Amino acid sequence: MKTIVAAMALLLAASVPVSAQDKPVALKLSHWVPPSHPLQKAIQDWAEDVKKASGGTINYVIFPSEQLGKAFDHYDMARDGIADLSYVNPGYQPGRFPIIAAGELPFLISDAHTGSAALDAWYRPYEAKEMKDVHYCFAFVHDPSGIHANKKIMLPSDISGMKVRPADATIGAFVVSLGGTNVQASAPEARDALERGVADAITFPWGSLVLFGIDKVVKFHMDAPLYVTTFTWVMNKKTYDEMSPAQKKVIDDHCTSEWAQRFASPWADFEHAGRDKVKAEAGHEVYQLNDEQVAAWRKAAEPLKAKWTEGAKKAGIDPEKAFADLNATLEKYKAGY
Repeated sequence: MKTIVAAMALLLAASVPVSAQDKPVALKLSHWVPPSHPLQKAIQDWAEDVKKASGGTINYVIFPSEQLGKAFDHYDMARDGIADLSYVNPGYQPGRFPIIAAGELPFLISDAHTGSAALDAWYRPYEAKEMKDVHYCFAFVHDPSGIHANKKIMLPSDISGMKVRPADATIGAFVVSLGGTNVQASAPEARDALERGVADAITFPWGSLVLFGIDKVVKFHMDAPLYVTTFTWVMNKKTYDEMSPAQKKVIDDHCTSEWAQRFASPWADFEHAGRDKVKAEAGHEVYQLNDEQVAAWRKAAEPLKAKWTEGAKKAGIDPEKAFADLNATLEKYKAGY
């Protein structure tokens, strides 16, 4: 019996992925939303699991609310080592990340949970084309949402003459194509832009409308899966390269499509619940589109696919194959609209 117990102990010891000799690492994890945002908890849960799997050799400090740099700069912050890992909205820099922008096309993704796993699984063969100067971890999306404004927007023609704060570059191009004007503002800056009349409308997820106080300055809300925004969680290459093989394996095990969905899910639930919160507020109108109106929006969005195709070609990929693969992956994960 003692021999069996000893053998089991040796087996368990051999399975431990890290060594006591591994050099301790303290990761700086940066994001740009407030600590009350569910993304804070998602990052903490991810980092705690990394810490546990590394036997405590990989520790972390989280820097929320743009403490290390502006929202627009988070990709470069990871590249340059200002942060070891950072939360990136690729659409904040139009034209820089043309491939992943496919996920932003209107009426494409219907579910943030499975959609996050699907987007990540699809993007992995392509990420080195446009995110080669960071260590890619995973991609994900937020809950689908529509347009929130100071007037009721039913048809694409209603955008003409309006000033809109878009969620990403794709929606920005859509606004311009419909005769509107883009107002560039990060999420923390959005309420101020609307309050001062710099913007008339915004594309924003439901729960965050309340979190950022945007529900105080817009009253009409389109309830349709017009768009999602794509995000990535990326790492400084030097930080990763300097880790021990065992520590790298821990990071690799936490940079998967399964973790993309796990990471995104608390936020997805939070945003989805925001719809009912907004509906319950006095003076707000939440409305849906009928089939004819959805068809009009889809037709108006067709040039966006052509624009994405051009950008994808310039990035060196076959856009027709890539988009077919994306649709197939969304279907596999039951995440398409």
